[in-house]
Amino acid sequence: MAVGQSHIRKDVRAKVTGKTRYTDDFSMPGMLHAKYVRSPIAHGLVKSIDTTAALAIPGVEAVFTHEDVPKILFATAGHPFSLDPDHQDVADRLLLTDHVRYHGDEVAIVVARDLLTAAQAAKAVIVEYEELPVCVTSEAAMAEDAPAIHPGGNSIKSTTFEIGGKLEDAEKEADLVVEDTFSTPIILHCHLENHVAYAYMDDNDHIVVVSSTQIPHICRRIVGQALDMPWPKIRVIKPYIGGGFGNKQDVVLEPMVAFLTRKLGGVPVKIELEREEGLVATRTRHGQTVTARAGVSNDGIIKFIDLNVISNTGAYASHGHSIPMAAGSKFCNLYPRSVSKFSATTHYGNIPAAGAMRAYGSPQLFFGVESVLEEVARKLGMDSVDFRIKNSARPADIISKTGNKEHSVGMVECLEKGREAIGWDVKKEVYARQEGNIRRGLGVASFSYGSGTYPACVEIAGCRLVLNQDGTVHMQIGATEIGQGSDTALAQMAAETLGVDYDAIHVVSEQDTDVSPFDPGAYASRQTYVAAPAVHRAAGKLKAQILEHYQLMTGEEAETLDLTGGKIIRRDQPESVLLDLHDLALDSYYHKERGGQLTAEVSSKTCTNAPSYGCTFVDLEVDIEMCTVTIRQIINVHDAGKIIHPLSAEGQVHGGMGMGVGMALFEELLVDPESGRIYNGNLLDYKIPTCVDIPDLQCAFVETFDPTSPYGNKSLGEPPIISQGPAIRNAIWDATGVKINEIPMTPKVLFKHFKNAGLI
Repeated sequence: MAVGQSHIRKDVRAKVTGKTRYTDDFSMPGMLHAKYVRSPIAHGLVKSIDTTAALAIPGVEAVFTHEDVPKILFATAGHPFSLDPDHQDVADRLLLTDHVRYHGDEVAIVVARDLLTAAQAAKAVIVEYEELPVCVTSEAAMAEDAPAIHPGGNSIKSTTFEIGGKLEDAEKEADLVVEDTFSTPIILHCHLENHVAYAYMDDNDHIVVVSSTQIPHICRRIVGQALDMPWPKIRVIKPYIGGGFGNKQDVVLEPMVAFLTRKLGGVPVKIELEREEGLVATRTRHGQTVTARAGVSNDGIIKFIDLNVISNTGAYASHGHSIPMAAGSKFCNLYPRSVSKFSATTHYGNIPAAGAMRAYGSPQLFFGVESVLEEVARKLGMDSVDFRIKNSARPADIISKTGNKEHSVGMVECLEKGREAIGWDVKKEVYARQEGNIRRGLGVASFSYGSGTYPACVEIAGCRLVLNQDGTVHMQIGATEIGQGSDTALAQMAAETLGVDYDAIHVVSEQDTDVSPFDPGAYASRQTYVAAPAVHRAAGKLKAQILEHYQLMTGEEAETLDLTGGKIIRRDQPESVLLDLHDLALDSYYHKERGGQLTAEVSSKTCTNAPSYGCTFVDLEVDIEMCTVTIRQIINVHDAGKIIHPLSAEGQVHGGMGMGVGMALFEELLVDPESGRIYNGNLLDYKIPTCVDIPDLQCAFVETFDPTSPYGNKSLGEPPIISQGPAIRNAIWDATGVKINEIPMTPKVLFKHFKNAGLI
């Protein structure tokens, strides 16, 4: 059995030995280097640009400004193309701009023979600006007299929906209604590999882009749109990626390097961002305000949850309104028997553009949901875990997005397992009625998430399998490996269905849009779920061809045969080996009359979306005088369906938990509300937790088998980051009696709230 085992990952040997080649490791003869000229103000107009001094520097090949680039507005968000114009992403970007909208906006670009010269020349470009009023906060951007950041105003879109009935009817049934407002900050991705891309033109005048991107096929389309070129004339190659977390689900550099190579006659041109550029001039997590209202009956049944989200997408739309909308569609699956109303407004602001980040708006939304429900439980006098168990999703509940009830649900079991693992009942008694400076508390928070984007977006995946001469199998997939382990999981699936050893599957990890099967990319925790049907069907087809070829060789009916462990056997005599796959492969290639190369290719569309579920339990200690929090124990419990690779699954959960703790207690990008200037756009001042700051992390799984996947699996990549914030917040409340409705819960925030509460 390949599925369910912790095989050695396909990429692990190369990565741990340093042999892996990332985009920045590649070079070409005559490669030029480009450097952006960035705005020092957050909002204004470019009055003039003087490039004379920059062009006079030896080694400088060219300087381009907004006057030189196509006047084609394009969207950068990494979504599949939509045939519905109303569902397409907002096209509000130019390659270079004369209307700067955030501190760091791109107004010019310098191309030189080396990176040092390009950086020197970029500093020599003189730009004159006319400054405009700055709108950093939601209040400023949405004010009636706010200056327009884009033509048409600062509001991008507003949406409202209700699921499960009418809110006004549910309100009449509620005995208790609780409402509160919660805020979350701008967060940075901080992936190890910076953004880097280069482009050149091949002998057919096609533009070849080599990039650290999560979305090679989408990238191809957007580059074509930005340059008004036929999409097939763009070729995108993705080598290994050193992390992305959603930041590389946007096209950031690719249209520009494609533009530059075309302008300069096809020579290779490379852009590699410095860390400081990558932190503020790529994408961020949306800062949001969530107003949450919940109504319950006296016996603890949730009657309704009413959420209103204000989302600041920053200077450009990027993923824009899809962020709060995606989160809104996911929370409904957690408490599906109540009425859910969701409203969201997304607007522009003079801050770095926000885009996709791991869990795609759900950490912000669930901070509000699981915090307000904690207050509901406490006002009812109910235990926090008991309250969630009473209302959580169960088998046969209907999925709000698809209307499907044929899916697995292990939410109640997750809560029960987490309760036992952390010793909830015993510790609750011990921690009751505490006094003094050091106090301990327990917190819990739940989540639900999706497995892909259907029905909002098309979900397509492709797999190609080729039997090699030695009986091994080449596997090409459109699914993009970005460090999450999809190559390994999909190879396990192929080996399981095909009937060969895991080591016999060789995955071609590099995606090449001229060669690789089509797949939108790595996002939405979709890869193993959406690619599984394509892998399953392709492996089944190749297996059938192998058995049919044995029938050609021997005359034995294929229906009586099977392939297991790379050997042909009879179904009714599995202990007797008829032929090794190696010998069959040689016959198929080199026999003079029969056979041929055995291949199978499948492209499939997934029209289901199985929710995954889980929760976080935390036991922490608060030093009131020092305004510090020490996590003593934290555990995530997940229902992700069938676990394909247990060790990788544990690593995914631990990684997400670390990021969730960082968001809850440490991280925020600080922007001056008056000028829009960024205070801490570097890794010295932007505080991500180190290994010293992260507590021991525990995780557990409630394994279910989801019938919508041929292997029973559901999403796991993003869910681990969702519920740490509200769980920690609820534990601080449990320890101190103080509610904190904002994150990060840093010492300065704790001091403010503790002082207001009279604790210090």
